[in-house]
Amino acid sequence: MKWAAISTWKMSFDGCKKTLELLAEGRKCDESLIEGVCMVEDEPSYTSVGYGGLPDKDGRVTLDGGFMDGDTLRFGAVGCIEGFRSPIRIAHSLMNYEFNNLLVGAGAEKYAEEKGFEKRDNLTEKSYQKYLSEKDKIETLTSYDGHDTVCFLGKDVSGTICAAVSTSGLYMKAHGRIGDSPIPGAGYYADSEIGSAASTGVGEDVIKTNATFRLVNKMAQGLSVQKAADETLNEIMKRLADCRSISLIALDKDGNYGVATNCDFPFVYGSDECEVSLYMARFVNGKTVIKKVDDISEVTLD
Repeated sequence: MKWAAISTWKMSFDGCKKTLELLAEGRKCDESLIEGVCMVEDEPSYTSVGYGGLPDKDGRVTLDGGFMDGDTLRFGAVGCIEGFRSPIRIAHSLMNYEFNNLLVGAGAEKYAEEKGFEKRDNLTEKSYQKYLSEKDKIETLTSYDGHDTVCFLGKDVSGTICAAVSTSGLYMKAHGRIGDSPIPGAGYYADSEIGSAASTGVGEDVIKTNATFRLVNKMAQGLSVQKAADETLNEIMKRLADCRSISLIALDKDGNYGVATNCDFPFVYGSDECEVSLYMARFVNGKTVIKKVDDISEVTLD
């Protein structure tokens, strides 16, 4: 395949379509992915990413994001950043430095302000009202109940492979908490000589197992992208007795995709050889089963 892209959740459909249009025009992988992710970050109806993201237990929306270039292995990332429009744009800019590639909290905010990144209060009235009605009721943190990291993986016509992720993190998380999304090798990883991978789920579980580096390394050892995804998920579930919901997407250097999940998980994929489409992955009898969705309106999971 000349170019391809895969992204997590139904909410990424329009963004992935935009990414694929740019890749088809011959645009670079990094800018194509960023445009797609930003579309998700800007949509207030999605409560797990960017504007409209659900807040932490202090009522504050803090965002995480990460970007990796597979040609150079350079990465940039931000964690627990508040008051800015696009964590993925800020993360991508940090990739250009030799040091200080992952910034969090006040340090990340100072950097973003000095570089002139657009500010925005990401707490919408809808998200705030939900927080007020539930802040004294939620006792157990869970993913997939308002927490779905958006992840994009892509390959451009030059063969460059990149990974980009953005999230508002666990709903009602402790203030200051970051998950796997800013951490290369956990939430995302890209190597143009091999492929890329990204994760969505409970960040603490993903971090414990270095899920995305593990998956890419399996491809490096000769496994197909789907086999690498399946084996990675199986190993994680075997090692973590209390493993919670987790989904993995991957793209090999040729543009083929692989997906593994232990829950219902919609994702989007397209390339120069097939139109952009929504797929549903399900965990059935210990295996991931994938089916193309004919009617996108039938899928209720964002």
